[in-house]
Amino acid sequence: MSFIDEIKNANALIVGASRGIGLGFVKKLLQDDRIDKIYATYRQLESASELMALASEHSERLICLSMDITDELQIVEAIQKIRTQIKKLHLVVNCVGFLHEGNLQPEKSLRQLNSENLLRYFQINSIGAVLLAKHLLPLFRNSEGAAVSSERSVFASISAKLGSIDDNQLGGWYGYRASKAALNMFMRTAAIEYKRSCPKTWVITLHPGTTDTRLSRPFQGNVPAEKLFSVERTVTQLLAVIEQLQEGDSGYFFSWDGSKLPW
Repeated sequence: MSFIDEIKNANALIVGASRGIGLGFVKKLLQDDRIDKIYATYRQLESASELMALASEHSERLICLSMDITDELQIVEAIQKIRTQIKKLHLVVNCVGFLHEGNLQPEKSLRQLNSENLLRYFQINSIGAVLLAKHLLPLFRNSEGAAVSSERSVFASISAKLGSIDDNQLGGWYGYRASKAALNMFMRTAAIEYKRSCPKTWVITLHPGTTDTRLSRPFQGNVPAEKLFSVERTVTQLLAVIEQLQEGDSGYFFSWDGSKLPW
C-alpha cells in the first residue's frame, strides 16, 4: 500500500504543468480518484492552452496558478493562494527544467561558456526548487490544525542523470550538468532539514529518462527507440517510484526504474 492509499482526498501540486512531463502528471492525476485537488502552475498563459482546457473541464478539481519559479515573490503568492483553500499538500512534483532556448544551447566546450547563460541554468534548474522547499514547508507540516502532520507527503523534483558527477564520462553541457548537480545538492540538504522539521515528508530527485518532449527533441538522434519514452510512460514510471518509497528514502536521487543513482 502506498502513502496515497492511506490518505483520504489527497492534494497535489504540479509545478511547471503547461506542457511536457508536468502536463502529463496533471492528466494522470485527474484519472486518479484518490486525488482530490490538483494545483498546477504555468509561467506563460499562451503556452498553457491545453492545461487551461483541462481546468475548464475539471473546474472542481484542477486549479491553475501563474508562477515563475525564478521570482520568489510569485512563489510566495501562489502558495498563499493554495493555503487559503487547503491545509495540506501530499504530493508536489517540480517539473520545471531548462536546457535550450534560441541561441542558448548546451555547451560542447569551455569556449562556449558565458556567465549570463550559466546563471539562467542555475536560476531555473536549481534555485527555484529550493525556494519551493522553503515556502512549501507549512503545507507539508499542517493537517487539520496539527502542528506537524501525521500524513505522509512527497516533494519530488525532476532532475537528470546528467547531473550525476560520478556518472559524468562524456563532459560537455556544463551549465545543464552543473545546475542539475546543484539541484540534487539543494534537495539533499533540504531533505536533512525536513527530517527535523517535517519528518513525514520525503524529499527526492528523479531522473525521468529521455522523454519525448520539446526539451529533449533536438537531442534525440542517438537515442535508441526503446530508450525514448512517451510522456505518459515517463509519468507512470515516476509515479510508481514515488508510490514505492520506503522509510529512509528521503534525500536520494532515483532513476525512472526505482534504482538509486550516484551523486
